[in-house]
Amino acid sequence: MQITVRDVAELLNVSEKSVYRWITEGSLPAYRVSGQYRFNRAELLEWATAKKINVSPKIFQELEGGVGSLPDLLEALQSGGIHYRLGGKDKESVLRGIVEILRLPEEVDREFLFQVLLAREALESTAIGDGIAIPHVRNPIVLHVPKPTVTLCFLEKPVDFGALDGQPVQALFSLISPTVRAHLHLLSRIAYVLRDAEFKAAIQRQASREEIIDALRRLNDNLKKNSAAPAKAEEVP
Repeated sequence: MQITVRDVAELLNVSEKSVYRWITEGSLPAYRVSGQYRFNRAELLEWATAKKINVSPKIFQELEGGVGSLPDLLEALQSGGIHYRLGGKDKESVLRGIVEILRLPEEVDREFLFQVLLAREALESTAIGDGIAIPHVRNPIVLHVPKPTVTLCFLEKPVDFGALDGQPVQALFSLISPTVRAHLHLLSRIAYVLRDAEFKAAIQRQASREEIIDALRRLNDNLKKNSAAPAKAEEVP
């Protein structure tokens, strides 16, 4: 479902004037449909994450509004696993290494997945700054997997991913989802937890699996208690 300028303003907790300014500057990805601007939710989440713009908790309710339940990020990360000292000297070798360790059914074509991830990086880097990247595809691939998973990989040596802040990447969250809805759900969850200073610090220092899982469990509990009421919109300077 594509969303409107008003929806974007509410989800990013800014004024509509700010949204139009971003469109005019060519910063925010937007499409003209029958004379009106429309936005792709996946692209909006990617953009907000890269720009370090807070997303309203309301987006979580909307992403969960479909039929069927979705696992939370904690469950997805426990399914995908946390891996340390992954080798690789450049984007290509790092992505190939990630694809090789992903917990996927035997019938999944890993070479195809690798080529799609590589093409996505050629289009635009998935590095979001502070040494972190979220390699995935712009239009989520639906793979025949039993449930969504998130795999966290720490690199043996930082690798340049073309991040806007110039920092090489040392930690990567990889998403594999059976549905587009699940992909958006996990992407929004990752964007949320990476805004927490304690969790981000644990990722940047490559903390133990136990510490990362404990920090994520705390955020999970906080998110469930969070009020869904959007805050008052403010003008972004």
